[in-house]
Amino acid sequence: MEILLNMSSKEISRLEVMQKLSEKRMSQKEAGRMLNLSTRQVKRLLKNYRKQGASGLISKRRGRKSNNCLTEEVKKKVLDLLKSKYKGFGPTLAHEKLVEKEKLKISDESIRKIMIEEGMWKSRKLKKIVTHQLRERRACFGELVQIDGSPHDWFPERASGRCEGRAAACALLVFIDDATGKLVKLQFADSESFFSYSQAAEDYFRQYGKPVAFYSDKHSIFRVSQPSAGSSDAITQFGRAMEELGIQIICANTPQAKGRVERVIQTLQDRLPKEMRLLNIRNREDGNAYLPKFMDDFNARFADEPRSSVDAHRKLTAKDDLAHILTWQEQRTVSKNLTVQFQNVVYQIQTERPTYALRKAIVTICIDFKQNFSLLYNGKALPYNIFYKQTKQSEVVLAKDLNNTIQLKPHKPAPDHPWRTFSLSNKSRDVTAARGGDISTLENR
Repeated sequence: MEILLNMSSKEISRLEVMQKLSEKRMSQKEAGRMLNLSTRQVKRLLKNYRKQGASGLISKRRGRKSNNCLTEEVKKKVLDLLKSKYKGFGPTLAHEKLVEKEKLKISDESIRKIMIEEGMWKSRKLKKIVTHQLRERRACFGELVQIDGSPHDWFPERASGRCEGRAAACALLVFIDDATGKLVKLQFADSESFFSYSQAAEDYFRQYGKPVAFYSDKHSIFRVSQPSAGSSDAITQFGRAMEELGIQIICANTPQAKGRVERVIQTLQDRLPKEMRLLNIRNREDGNAYLPKFMDDFNARFADEPRSSVDAHRKLTAKDDLAHILTWQEQRTVSKNLTVQFQNVVYQIQTERPTYALRKAIVTICIDFKQNFSLLYNGKALPYNIFYKQTKQSEVVLAKDLNNTIQLKPHKPAPDHPWRTFSLSNKSRDVTAARGGDISTLENR
C-alpha cells in the first residue's frame, strides 16, 4: 500500500543524497558538503533512512506545538489587561508594562501578534522614502542641546475614542542632548513663550551648567522672522539672554535637521500621557512633579554613551545673574518730564538729583516671569510712580497663542428675551389673522 508523505524541499534534497549514499555513488564527506552538515549528522540520517526509508528523514517536530508557545491562560490574561488597564498602549510600551508591572514572561512580538489578531493594532504603512543627509552625533555631553515645544492634549481622559480632556491642553518643552540622546529637561507650560523657555533653561543651567549651543527651529522666540529695514542683526529676547550667557543659538532649516528632538516628541506623545493615566495624574502641577522620575526611567532605557567622556557644560559664575539676564528687557528714552512710556503705561521717575541729569537718558525696562517691573539706569534701579494708564490698543498675537488668547463663552439670552416668552398659540393666531385680513388690515396691525 502506497503512503503519501509530505516533505519539504530540504528533506527531498536529503532523500536524493541518501539514495546515492546507499548505492555507494557518493562518499559521506561529499554528502556533508552538499547538505552543509557534519559527517556525524550524515551518518545519523543514513541510519534513519536504512531503517525507516524516506519517512525517517521527515522532521519529528512537524505538527507539534512549540515548547515556548503561550498557554491559553496567559493569552487570556494578556488580552484582558490590554483591553482594560493598558487600553490604547502600543506593543512595545505594553510589553514593558506587562513584564515590569505584571511579571509576565512574554515577548513584544507575541504581544504584537495578539493585538493584530484582535484588531487592536495595525502595521504602519510604508511611507515614501525621502533621503536626508545624515549628521553624526556630537562627541561631548553638553556640546549641543536640541530644544523644542509640543502643544498637545497631554492629559487625555481615555487613550482611545473621543478626546475628553481632564485639563486644558498645554505645551511640553523638551531639552535633549545631541551626543547622548538624554532628556535633560522637560516642563509643562501654558504655551511656547520667552518666559516659559527661560524658566526651563534656568532649571537646566542650575542642574548641569551652560551648554555650548542650543539647536532649535525658526520660532519667533529664537529668531526674528521679519527684521525691520536696516536691522538684519536683530535679535530676540531669548537670543539676547543666551548671548549674555555665552550660549550660541542655531536654527534648523528643516524639521529633519533636528530630527532627534522631533522623534523623541513623538515618543513622548505616545508614552507620557499613558504613564500619567496609570498614575492618575490630571493636571500640570502633578505632571511637572512626575517628570523628573519619568526622565530617569526614559534615559535609562534609551540614552547612549557619548564618544567622549568630556563634559562640555560650563559652570555658572558670579557674573551670570540669571534673575536679571532671563528677564524681558527693552530700552526707552526718558522725556523732559522724566517719564517713560511702556505698554500703554506712563511711568514717572522719582529722583533727588537734578532733572537735567536724566533727560534723554537711555533706561532699561526689565520684566520677569512674575510680571515684576523695574527701571534700570547704568545697572541701578530707579524709583518710579505710575502716572496714568492709557486705553489698551489692539495687540499682535502669534498664531500658536491664538487659542489661548481667544476664550469664547457661550451666549446666554436674557430672561426677558422674546423667544423665551414666545408661544405656539400666539404664532398660529397671528398666521390665521394674516390669512383672513386684507393688506390694509395687516398694515394697521
